Amino acid sequence: MTPRERAMTALRGGRPDVIPFLAGLPPPVGTMERELRNRGMCIDSGGSSLAVHTPNVKTTRSCYQDGQGRSLEKTTLSSPFGELSELSEPAGFTSWKHEYLYKSQGDYKKLAFVIKDSVVEPCYDRARQLLSERGEDVLTVDWLIFSPLLDICYKYMGTQTFCIEWMDNRDEILKLYAALVDLKRRMLQIVAQSPYEVVIYDANIVPQITGAETIRKYLMPNWEEAVAILHKTGKLVGGHFDADNTPIMELIAQTGFDFIQAYDAGCNPPVSVARKAWPGKVLWLNYPCAWHLLPPEEIKRRTIRLIEEAEPGNGFIIGITETVPPERILQNYGAIMDGIDEYCL
Repeated sequence: MTPRERAMTALRGGRPDVIPFLAGLPPPVGTMERELRNRGMCIDSGGSSLAVHTPNVKTTRSCYQDGQGRSLEKTTLSSPFGELSELSEPAGFTSWKHEYLYKSQGDYKKLAFVIKDSVVEPCYDRARQLLSERGEDVLTVDWLIFSPLLDICYKYMGTQTFCIEWMDNRDEILKLYAALVDLKRRMLQIVAQSPYEVVIYDANIVPQITGAETIRKYLMPNWEEAVAILHKTGKLVGGHFDADNTPIMELIAQTGFDFIQAYDAGCNPPVSVARKAWPGKVLWLNYPCAWHLLPPEEIKRRTIRLIEEAEPGNGFIIGITETVPPERILQNYGAIMDGIDEYCL
């Protein structure tokens, strides 16, 4: 089987010839990276089958270095209701937000206009091109994040401000939420017809912050609507649950998600517990971040233990969905694959 075939077999609930290893953080290109791919490592790469633009909102960006030597990017959105701006610091494949779009109550009308002005268009030709170029060593996943409430939290406000506004100005947040529900529906209709087979809808759910009741009332209905729309066209749908899911294990079991991605056995109940809690769901692990500091032999040993806990092994993937110390990537990926090979071959 090719690396992609192994991943798709597992995502459909089957057991491939070898437990799949999906690297969302690809190793440095070179001889050792090529050897890892030849051994069966599959690159987990994100894609998008749509584009969003706002015809009545002007977007401008400027880049500069501050007094501390940091490279910063300021994005300004100019609408009929006034300007919004955010400040970020690019950091490899991610960025640090220093300022969010929302800064005061006067920004609610501006944000509402931006959301309602959003036009969604398919990018199917680009998706087909990526699938053709990437071939059988890569699994391309359509990331549709976040759900409406978490969009407000993570994209517009930041966690601390969101928590304060949720208590003080919930009615205003719920107006944005309603507008975003409509926008996400339009996005889902496009994603449902895309060439990609696998979709991740929502991510970074932190129950200790959001609370189970809020998840039940404002996140789960959107998850279920997304699953219903995407299942009609045969998509496999999952969520990126990379936090401590202990308080919501039962809630996750009630969702229609086909797979749970980024499950970290270092900060969650053991794999054996997750398998019993979610018997009909594919478990796509993040190899625990803290374990990347261990010696290679221990990484290999713990990899074998994870597979043992996952038996009978159908619908199970070991992945890298978070960061890894750069100097440990090649060594650790090799050790993980050593463990997979020793157990499976």
